[in-house]
Amino acid sequence: MEPINETHVAEPGLVVVELAAADDETAFALQEQLAARWATAPADRTTREPGVRLRCYLDLRQPLGA
Repeated sequence: MEPINETHVAEPGLVVVELAAADDETAFALQEQLAARWATAPADRTTREPGVRLRCYLDLRQPLGA
């Protein structure tokens, strides 16, 4: 994965979530749960270094629902 760019966390409430999972299905399921709660720039693919890795960007200032 590319290094995390400082711009992605330049303001309070911006979060970079990098997760490791056993498989793509698990990684995308967690990303889906995060996206249901906050504005999210979702990943469309995973990497393997080792294990399945996925990175998504959240804006906690923009909750999507109660």
